[in-house]
Amino acid sequence: MRGDKAASEISGVLMEALESLSDQLRTEALTHVSYANEHEGKIPSNERLEFLGDAVVSLAAASYLLKKHPDSPEGELTRMRASFVSGPALAAIALQAGLGDLLLLGRGEEMTGGRKRPRNLAGAFEAVIGAYFLQHGWDRARELVEKTVLSGEPPDALQDPKTALQELVQKRPGATLEYRVLNVEGPDHMPTFTTAVFIDGQEVSRATGSSKKESEENAAREALARYRAGDAG
Repeated sequence: MRGDKAASEISGVLMEALESLSDQLRTEALTHVSYANEHEGKIPSNERLEFLGDAVVSLAAASYLLKKHPDSPEGELTRMRASFVSGPALAAIALQAGLGDLLLLGRGEEMTGGRKRPRNLAGAFEAVIGAYFLQHGWDRARELVEKTVLSGEPPDALQDPKTALQELVQKRPGATLEYRVLNVEGPDHMPTFTTAVFIDGQEVSRATGSSKKESEENAAREALARYRAGDAG
């Protein structure tokens, strides 16, 4: 888990990278498909940049780990890379940096908590990396990935987020952890659950999902991200 200073430095690096992009690339990187659809495709979504960024992040991670761990077998390198570049790990970085606040979302996505949805955050992060690669080239994109994604030890992203959060909370004697379903809306065949995480009786995060389990996991991921940023507890 990264400390407050490290998380702040990573957020600063990511925001500087975003600001360095051309207006066109920056807008495209932050445009969710729901917003693009509402505007009838006049504004491209970030899906193509996300596709590119996913490849850049994966290659940069593989190259970095190969050099840093020359004696590690392929299986161990694969595990470390998967932990670093997993969706929850990238979403946590994006959340810390405030990337969700900058997203262009469609009305429906906005109303259902899209700015904090891990899938949207991870996708936006990858889109920014893809855009940065297009504008600045491989060497600078690789450096950006190393500074943001690969700093520190591999995150616990592969672990179940509820288990990871429980383990963190248990390190504080007497601390309590509770999940509360705050709302269920939508038709029976397509419900949206809103769940909040309470630690010591105080709400630290909330998130939505298409099931109670998914909403709890998403809320746990956000709580973990807040812990990494030093905002919880």
